Amino acid sequence: MKYFSECKTIDEVKATYKTLAKMHHPDKGGNLQTMQEINNEYSFAIAKIAKGENLTNAEISDILTANELYREAIAAIINLEGVTIELVGCWIWVTGNTFPVKADLKKAGFYFASKKVAWYFRTDEFKSNCRKNYSLDEIKNKYGTTNVKSSYRPAMYAIA
Repeated sequence: MKYFSECKTIDEVKATYKTLAKMHHPDKGGNLQTMQEINNEYSFAIAKIAKGENLTNAEISDILTANELYREAIAAIINLEGVTIELVGCWIWVTGNTFPVKADLKKAGFYFASKKVAWYFRTDEFKSNCRKNYSLDEIKNKYGTTNVKSSYRPAMYAIA
């Protein structure tokens, strides 16, 4: 492996992938061929680590499928202007100026949470049965957050 050889855990593979995607994505000035190599190696690295963790084939398949779905969801919206994309636990949350890009978010499989005024993506296995209405800040505090993209700037902070 060229890109993920130092990774020992699935979380390390995910973090490395995010860093590489920011550097090599064609929409960010990177090379399409390099990004395709990274994508292919990413799936292999996830599978290799999952097998090393003595998981069943069904568990490995679930991990690979979930990772692919999350990767595709992020890739579909990573270049949307004016939005902030965050991983919070096992959900992807999108905030900022989302109204102009709501059709793109829907197309990518995101849903709007009106009480949180934010869009979210999650796989069925992480569907919440919790009936308490937590704020997005409470959820972030509970599960932690990783910023994937932050390009939203309120007008008073916009760079001229």
